[in-house]
Amino acid sequence: MVSSVTSANDRPLIQIEAATKSFTPRGGRTCLALRDISLSIPAGDFLAVLGKSGSGKSTLLNLIAGLDRPTSGSVHAAGTDLSRLSENKLALWRGANLGVVFQFFQLLPTLTVAENILLAMDFVGKIPAAQRRERADDLLQLVGLADQSSKLPSALSGGQQQRAAIARALANDPPIVLADEPTGNLDSETAAAVAELFHGLIDQGKTLLIVTHDENLARGADRVIQLKDGAIVADERKTGARS
Repeated sequence: MVSSVTSANDRPLIQIEAATKSFTPRGGRTCLALRDISLSIPAGDFLAVLGKSGSGKSTLLNLIAGLDRPTSGSVHAAGTDLSRLSENKLALWRGANLGVVFQFFQLLPTLTVAENILLAMDFVGKIPAAQRRERADDLLQLVGLADQSSKLPSALSGGQQQRAAIARALANDPPIVLADEPTGNLDSETAAAVAELFHGLIDQGKTLLIVTHDENLARGADRVIQLKDGAIVADERKTGARS
């Protein structure tokens, strides 16, 4: 069975303190992608990050995922100071603690849907080998793709591929799920189905952070953050949302 992660925790699951990220292209001027960002995200939260292109949304996501490091400041996630990890240890940490859902799915095209999920488990080794096939089947049942497990990604619709990508992101039962424009390439009906699936993850106790332009998706979040020019300009928690 697919296990859930409890959200009872007095400490924030994600803590960013005074994080700044700058880029200096060769021969170019330094660009500040993020400016003095401080952010606490408790376990079990559903957070949407809004902002125009170039506002720093994807950079923020990359810092939390350990795909990039802040120029100054710190990022702690799932009890770990990411700045203290080598690249190899970061990769293992990501596999065990993060599920990442991309806009363009990024499923391996030569593997079946089930094999994409199994590979994620094989890489990390968190799930015992004897349980991996059953877990893959359970995850595909969860996202409504139990009858598509033996198909290649190219045989699926865009919405089905996104649901398969969500199942893969959950392969190692991560406490944190990050999604970068997960409905950007989907029609409105399919996007609504994916949004409903995300709400199901919150009910399981996952912590969900979504970068999106989709205001309908953002409206379903517990908390909405607005970025502009690399800074947080609005941070709104909805009445009655989990804290």
